[in-house]
Amino acid sequence: MNHISPSLPMGRCTLVGAGPGDPDLLTLKALKAIQAASVLLVDDLVSDAIVAHAAPTARIVYVGKRGGCKSTPQAFIEKLMLQAVQDGENVVRLKGGDPFIFGRGGEEVEHLRAAGIEVEVVNGITAGLAGLSSLGAPLTHRAHARGVVFITGHAKPGADDTDWAQLAATANALRLTLVIYMGMRGAAHIQQGLLQGLAPQTPVAVIQNASLEKQRHAVTTLGALQATIEAEKLASPSVIVVGDVVQGVAAWAAAPAPAQHAA
Repeated sequence: MNHISPSLPMGRCTLVGAGPGDPDLLTLKALKAIQAASVLLVDDLVSDAIVAHAAPTARIVYVGKRGGCKSTPQAFIEKLMLQAVQDGENVVRLKGGDPFIFGRGGEEVEHLRAAGIEVEVVNGITAGLAGLSSLGAPLTHRAHARGVVFITGHAKPGADDTDWAQLAATANALRLTLVIYMGMRGAAHIQQGLLQGLAPQTPVAVIQNASLEKQRHAVTTLGALQATIEAEKLASPSVIVVGDVVQGVAAWAAAPAPAQHAA
């Protein structure tokens, strides 16, 4: 049971979405929260340019979490958050993308509320949206996609695997765009499952380091997904976008350049 010291004023906690990495994509509310924080608990994928907005007096604690790498245990992060708030700090939990889209924000809010602490959440632009938008294509389109599914390609240890074949059949029937996070390590398996419900020529985009200067991408088909990832040496962090909306990337690239007029 957590005991709060009566001699210390209670602090506060805000979960802030840092967006995909480009500091220009921060919301004004996120920027204000970062600048006002006395303690920042920062995820691994948050860019240095965003952390640079913190006050010089702020204590910055890096609590990296990335698949396949050494990570800070989630329980330890939650303990740090709780202790800092009980110590009277203005805590910002700074998370890549959006806290409530594969950011474990729900778990952290539940933990703090169980201790009697209210939490504010500041949304951020998620990488799946920023990535395809940067290539000039939408996630939904009246002619191509009636909706979009955000799904993780990395199931929780011990959990059942996603039924990719069923998901593909649903996406095909309902004309949905699939945005797959954390799917690079299992891309071959995901591809195999999706091909049971989607055509091999279904357009696919893979976007690595969305919104950053080092962003890379490849446009391919579902049938050639794994081969393209290997040929282009694409790696995490990447999002995989599957669906006819990806045709917009090719249309954007093929558009004629604006006419140049002599001065």
